[in-house]
Amino acid sequence: MHTGEREDPAMPTPNEEFWTHDSFAFVAHSEKKPFPTLSFGELKKQGKKVFAVDPSVGDIEGEPTYPDLDSLPEPVEAVVLESPREETAEWVRRAADAGIRDVWIHMNRDTPEALEIARERGLDVHTGTCAVMYVKPGFTYHTLHKWINQALGKY
Repeated sequence: MHTGEREDPAMPTPNEEFWTHDSFAFVAHSEKKPFPTLSFGELKKQGKKVFAVDPSVGDIEGEPTYPDLDSLPEPVEAVVLESPREETAEWVRRAADAGIRDVWIHMNRDTPEALEIARERGLDVHTGTCAVMYVKPGFTYHTLHKWINQALGKY
């Protein structure tokens, strides 16, 4: 499990490396929590392939949504879980079943059960922090999170 600590200041952190993938699925449940449009949209701007997985709505910002990972039009390299906490363990299981090895669990969405499933299934899990700190360049209110985490050695 990665929490963002930097082993060598000259090298990217595991959390920074996560975002170098070319394709991502963003899993959410918009009826319960807002879809992560900032990180989803920023990766689209960067030319990444991004797919919205949200069984509760038909589209996100004009992009079609898919009810599950098996419905995606092509395999993805990584998944970002921003679903409600009570759904996280099941989505971790589904990611493993779909062959996705790199999983980002948005802060405060991880559970002991989800982390245990990830460990048992050999997934590379990133958790404990906000995705937007890593994907959105320039100054945003998330930049403040980034600076604080860098100062604490947790970026």
